[in-house]
Amino acid sequence: MLALQYVRSSPRYALVRATGGDTRVATGDLSMLHLGEVASPELPGPRWRRVFPRLAGICGSDLAAITGHASLYLDPLTSYPFVPGHEVVGDVEGGGRAVLEPALGCEVRGLDPPCPRCREGRPGLCENLADGDLAIGLQTGYCQSTGGGWGEALVAHESQLHPVPDDLPDEDAVLVEPFACCVHGVLRAGVRPDDVVVVQGAGTSGLLTIAAIRTFARPRRLLAVAKHPAQREHARRLGADQVIAPGDAFQRVRFATAARRLDGPGRPVLLGGAEVTFECTGTAAGLNDAVRFTRAGGTVVAVGMPGEEKVDWGPIWQRELTVRGAYAYGVEASGRRTFDLALEAARDLDLGRLTGPLFELDDYRDAITYAARAGRLGAVKVAFDLRPGR
Repeated sequence: MLALQYVRSSPRYALVRATGGDTRVATGDLSMLHLGEVASPELPGPRWRRVFPRLAGICGSDLAAITGHASLYLDPLTSYPFVPGHEVVGDVEGGGRAVLEPALGCEVRGLDPPCPRCREGRPGLCENLADGDLAIGLQTGYCQSTGGGWGEALVAHESQLHPVPDDLPDEDAVLVEPFACCVHGVLRAGVRPDDVVVVQGAGTSGLLTIAAIRTFARPRRLLAVAKHPAQREHARRLGADQVIAPGDAFQRVRFATAARRLDGPGRPVLLGGAEVTFECTGTAAGLNDAVRFTRAGGTVVAVGMPGEEKVDWGPIWQRELTVRGAYAYGVEASGRRTFDLALEAARDLDLGRLTGPLFELDDYRDAITYAARAGRLGAVKVAFDLRPGR
């Protein structure tokens, strides 16, 4: 089958990092990403199905791996070579469309009894990632055994497949996986009706977090920090009460929360601030701002995937902040699976407006370059289109 494959190479990884993640190098002849014919993955067991991707998104975590910005913490949790792509809507062999829940927990690995985290309904935190029927890997798209969405076929356990309603277009369905991540983050945050909430960043994660907050939390006021014009437009449409430029964030949060601002040699400090901040950029700048305009005793939720970033822990310590990670999905406190909640909500949100442009696998260099510059180019979710005849 035709697929893009990520082949581990320390010298090539070092080369990409040395260029600062230049996409011309990251997708060039000396890159770790290769397009060609690879063997179709084998079905590991009787409850497995073959899936033929229709659309597969390019995630920020994919870009981080390709451009050398991913945290090295993730390296031992990945098996090589792998076919990337975990944001997938595809045709299931035997009939029907489905979206993929890519976490590779105990049930998927054929392990019984499950680990404590999987028993809690949190397969993204599985403690048996090196065991069972598969090679090591947190998710489909980072596991040698499963294939991924950037290829013509992958294999998935039945528990990973969620049927797509006939009235939900592919362009909406391909965003269900990242939307589920954001729904999980919002439900973990404990937002209350009287809260002022800030979403820092308005890429895919930020915009889908705004949609998740408006659907599942409904605070008193929701502020979104958005850098680019198209992002600001989407943020308003998805439910932000106020959309602000990054340079105005401290002042606008101050006004919205009646906080006092103190200026010094570094970033400003607010005495007061937002009750909850969702940090969706995954950058040091975003994290350092988020912990400064969250009120003492408040909560910062890390939704965007961070790398090895330099963060000033002074505000976290002095303000007694709660900092939460928000990774993957599972079974929420309501007893319902995050993917089911996300699929239901997606039908009313018109998420397909965030999808595009679409590229064929042959044009992967252009696709990845476009995705790396999506905000500046007015795009949100760049994806590969593998639908026959398109």
